[in-house]
Amino acid sequence: MKKTITCLLSAALLATTPVKADTLDNVVDRGELRCGVVLDFPPIGYRDASNNPAGFDVDYCKDLAKALEVEAKIIPVTWSERLPIIATGRADVVFGATSDSLARARTVGFSIPYAIYFAQGVVNTDVEINSFEDMRGKRVAAALGTVPEQEWLKIAKEWGEEDLYQSYQSENEVFLAVSQGKADIGITTNTAVKPITGQFKTLKEGPRMPWTADYTSIVGKRMDVTWLNYLNLFVTHQVRSGRYDELWGKYVGDNVPELRIPGVMY
Repeated sequence: MKKTITCLLSAALLATTPVKADTLDNVVDRGELRCGVVLDFPPIGYRDASNNPAGFDVDYCKDLAKALEVEAKIIPVTWSERLPIIATGRADVVFGATSDSLARARTVGFSIPYAIYFAQGVVNTDVEINSFEDMRGKRVAAALGTVPEQEWLKIAKEWGEEDLYQSYQSENEVFLAVSQGKADIGITTNTAVKPITGQFKTLKEGPRMPWTADYTSIVGKRMDVTWLNYLNLFVTHQVRSGRYDELWGKYVGDNVPELRIPGVMY
């Protein structure tokens, strides 16, 4: 009898406990996928001649929405807004070259890597910076809250040149500052160097930075395991279908980075 009463109480409790839908259910029910995308990061994210969002990340958002059979909504974000827009629930995912650092993983969740970059400089044409060592004593700029900023500040501290560093809200501001001579070199990613130096006549290609390759992930809510699992599966399907190679070739070039880390299985 006692066992029967316990079972009935448990069943009643389950019946009265509200079921909380996860992001996957919410997106499908809403009929819309909200993607935070950095749009000052060509050719990965930018605005085309008609001022419409375009680029590798924009197409990835649209591909994810297509897989979910919903509409894609692009929400422009700055580098510093990538994590807060997820934490506050204003976006379902962020496609924005976001490094999967352990510190960030305490705030948001990450998919397996969907793109890889390395850091490189763009230099004012009036400045001689041909190697990493040439950056000593130079005014260096980077975007706020990015891995290039974090890594450079370590080096600047070691060199005693923190006072020469300049932080900007966006990479467009970094490029403008360097092109106008307010900074000598700006740190960006390898994918951005060619389009930016082609856009600004006062900018030229600079040296590669010494830190490791930057593995970047799709960002979602930290505790939403179902959603993160779906994002992982989406990334694998993009690779298996050849879509990853297609889009990287379209926006960046033929040298498609290998997403697997040697010695690690995803």
